[in-house]
Amino acid sequence: MIIRHDVPDADYRVDRSAFPVLADLPYVGHGVLIAERWVVTAAHAVTGRPVEWADIDDTPRPVAEVIVHPGYKQAPAELWSKALSSGDAAPLDAFAAEIDDIALIRLVEPVSGVAPALLYRRTDEQGRIAEVLGRGATGTGVEGQTTDALRRGELRRAHQRVTSADGRWLVFRFDPPPQAVPLAGQPSDGDSGGPVLIESGGHRRLAGIVSHKTTVIDLANYHPGTYGSLSYQTRISSYVAWIDAVIGTTIRPASSSAPDTGTMPAP
Repeated sequence: MIIRHDVPDADYRVDRSAFPVLADLPYVGHGVLIAERWVVTAAHAVTGRPVEWADIDDTPRPVAEVIVHPGYKQAPAELWSKALSSGDAAPLDAFAAEIDDIALIRLVEPVSGVAPALLYRRTDEQGRIAEVLGRGATGTGVEGQTTDALRRGELRRAHQRVTSADGRWLVFRFDPPPQAVPLAGQPSDGDSGGPVLIESGGHRRLAGIVSHKTTVIDLANYHPGTYGSLSYQTRISSYVAWIDAVIGTTIRPASSSAPDTGTMPAP
């Protein structure tokens, strides 16, 4: 998580017990337990690599299968090659905007003792304050990402206002102080698949999962997460029908009996 330069890092750090349904995937990336045998994550976090387990509540849980949304595609090598040679990242960004970056992981055994996350099914996310968690790389909004994304680090949480909620995506813009919310931050490399939460009906509900950032071709001089940057989170409300269809039932755990009032926490 990339954080404000004028707020102590300690203010962003949280213990794993603060969100026990967070899943750590092999190597890098996250997911979220949404039913006793099901984890939702970003599709790009589970393609091109084996996913044999998901660590939930400090316990590795064997994986039975990974189901990637049929609308997910990886950018072809020739698109990357053309972007790198021309310096024009617009085609890559256009490609990323049209994919369905979501996948479901079915566990071999149900998870007991951990209540699954509730899904945010409403479509009024724009303008709300969201909480995002991850154990990826860190840095501040001044210099951007400075640590190794492949080294799983401390769990941090940050807040961001949802700048836009349109189609597949919830968008965050990392405003500098004084415009920034008190614990403003931006997802970084290694946070993929992590939770984006909105408080509603007295519960923190899963409104999105961390997906991607705007592409930058000049990698030698680029540090993700600087002030003014945009990041994109897969919008759960756009995929609840697909999730329900794959799992085979509407996810409504007993703890979801509280009404979904759409209450937004104060910034």
